[in-house]
Amino acid sequence: MAKTQYTCVECGYKSVKALGRCPNCGAWDSFKEESPVGRALAGGSRGGLAKVRPLPNPDAVVRLGEVDPGGETRFESGIAELDRVLGGGFVPGEVLLLGGEPGVGKSTILLQVADRMLRQGKRVIYLAGEESPGQIRLRAERLGVSGDLELLRETELETMLATLEAAPPEFLVVDSIQTLETASAPGSLVAVRDATSALTRFAKAHRVTTVLVGHVTKEGVVAGPKVIEHVVDATLYLETAGNFRVLRSTKNRFGPVGEMGVFRMEEAGMEEVANPSEAFLAERPVGAPGSVVALTLSGERALALELQALAARTPFPAPRRVSQGLDSRRVDVVLAVLERRLELPLGNLDVYVNLAGGLRVFDAGLDLAVALAVYSAVVGKPIPADFAVVGEVGLAGEVRSVEGLERRLREGKRAGFERLLYPGVVRNVEEAVKRLI
Repeated sequence: MAKTQYTCVECGYKSVKALGRCPNCGAWDSFKEESPVGRALAGGSRGGLAKVRPLPNPDAVVRLGEVDPGGETRFESGIAELDRVLGGGFVPGEVLLLGGEPGVGKSTILLQVADRMLRQGKRVIYLAGEESPGQIRLRAERLGVSGDLELLRETELETMLATLEAAPPEFLVVDSIQTLETASAPGSLVAVRDATSALTRFAKAHRVTTVLVGHVTKEGVVAGPKVIEHVVDATLYLETAGNFRVLRSTKNRFGPVGEMGVFRMEEAGMEEVANPSEAFLAERPVGAPGSVVALTLSGERALALELQALAARTPFPAPRRVSQGLDSRRVDVVLAVLERRLELPLGNLDVYVNLAGGLRVFDAGLDLAVALAVYSAVVGKPIPADFAVVGEVGLAGEVRSVEGLERRLREGKRAGFERLLYPGVVRNVEEAVKRLI
């Protein structure tokens, strides 16, 4: 007889009994019972049923040269920043997963996209699993969304699919995937997995571009990521960065990965930020020690951002190292290089490094900016305001080249920084310090 299994809805860890805390991911009260029906049916004689041998399908194997290449016939979303992240627009039959914290603006931007699709003459269905039609209408009227948008309130998976297959739309929004009801409890790992797989099959069969909204866990990732992200074609995250909203792609079968779009939440909805460098540098203090402009790269987009550092005498036996928006391990390496190669006394100082604006960028090209900002903060001398820097720092203190250097330099000049410090202009950190500080 098949035994009941319990599955962690956060990471998929399986156990023969429900545990208070998952030993794999550490989540509390995350175990849900998984039905053993599928295993019993597949168990053959052990499940008491005769195992049926499937018939061969000779048409299942084809030669690669006989496959119709087709091609990506993209259509634009009508929002330039979103099209940048997608790699040029939507693809018919594509399935996307959009994740983000509650209230970040996922439903808002999707209603705006739905309105753009309606203006292109496409039939759009919005599955409202979390809000009533009245609530959606109030938001839609504020955003100026057309009244032709069709709402679907059915959350039972089989009934919903039957309704959609009777008259497939061209664009489908499911808000959210955790509200769909299957044989398992809504929101559980099994229910999310089954619903995502079923909707993906439907989208591919009818070439319906589908966007699934996913809740995030306390760690900031979509619930059940290993189950969902392997199935969908693209995974996008909408996150808060100061006064802005940043849309990132972490997976994209039809475009670049790591691309970034910047928005500002306004009364009329999500407003595109066409020049992010100017927006993020708008509040930069001029002439302050520890402040430097760094040229970074996110996907295909180059940005000019302010990097700040502060050093203060520590009251603790072990000095603190705090970094925000940066890879903390790279910051530790740069601090070690400064202390060893430039003999900068950091042993009794707390060091704080921050990428201003609330962005998170893990880029080796920010190393030189970190080094210069920390050095400037320690000695109390400002870096010239018309300089922008880029470069990776090696353990010997050398300044190394980085990916997309030409794009970064072009963005620096476009942002108004005529004097640029980059690999080739300086050979090591000591030389860079002498030139700027």
